[in-house]
Amino acid sequence: MMVGITYDLREDYLRQGCDEEDVVEFDCVETILAIESALGWLGHATDRIGDVRALVRRLEEGDRWDLVFNIAEGLQGFGRQALVPALLDAYAIPYTFSDPLTLALTLHKGMAKHVARDRGIATADFEIVGAVADLDNVALPFPLFVKPVAEGTSKGIGQTSKVQDGTELRAQCARLLARYRQPVLVETFLPGREFTVGILGTGEACDALGVMENLLQQEAEPEIYSYANKKYYERRVRFRLAADAAAAAAVQTALDVWRSLGCRDGGRVDLRCDTAGRVCFLEANPLAGLHPNSDLVILARLSGVPYVELIEQIVASAVRRCGARSARAAPAFGELHPAAQL
Repeated sequence: MMVGITYDLREDYLRQGCDEEDVVEFDCVETILAIESALGWLGHATDRIGDVRALVRRLEEGDRWDLVFNIAEGLQGFGRQALVPALLDAYAIPYTFSDPLTLALTLHKGMAKHVARDRGIATADFEIVGAVADLDNVALPFPLFVKPVAEGTSKGIGQTSKVQDGTELRAQCARLLARYRQPVLVETFLPGREFTVGILGTGEACDALGVMENLLQQEAEPEIYSYANKKYYERRVRFRLAADAAAAAAVQTALDVWRSLGCRDGGRVDLRCDTAGRVCFLEANPLAGLHPNSDLVILARLSGVPYVELIEQIVASAVRRCGARSARAAPAFGELHPAAQL
């Protein structure tokens, strides 16, 4: 196949004046090279498209691809990850990973938790705070955990994210609202083990790649998989595969989340245990990082799945989905998006 690759390149945004934290979710050239190399090894021709603006130009020029391998994160707004898939849908061009609805839904962690909770999936009690005045209606027991509602790569998460009283809560929410200009997710702090479940496939055909437990080391900021801990993971975090009863519960919860939110092809679900040891949903990552040292790739490597095979399985899932019917055909009534069937 001719496979186009859509992405946001970190270096491009740094040249435009963005700071390091602004671009932390974007990809570096090494990631693009790794994906190109894997696709080439699998026999596909590749074409670097770039970000959503580049995609618009290429579409206007009449360019088309058999499949687009989409890892574009977008820059701003709750729909930023949905922009590239929405354009590709408009032109009936198949692509890897989730559709616009799922990407917008999962980016907003509060909305994703609403759907998960309505489906009977365990998640910490939470509130969405759009202004400091909203805190007057928050009645959750301390300690609480506070983070931006629509960021990834642990942006906005640090030692002050765990708050012990109303004064700390108000100060932290005010800081996050000003810095990230989006609502804040306030949830009951979960003190237990933290897992990442890798998933490959779509719908009933999806399966867990493995369960990885994140173990914070002595040098790490305690209790929290923070932005700094993630950035300096080689010194601060040890990853190991888990295969006990809690890990099995994590797999079942992750698969329930994946199917309920309509995630496709490959990605991660992050979970953490509460005081009773119950596994709770944190967030879904249907557009997981694919740098050779990102969480999903590390998990795959620990599970005995090399990088090329990981990319092969993602592409195979997308091809199976798109081959089931013409890309231009309208969905039948029974094929509605899972999140629309609630």
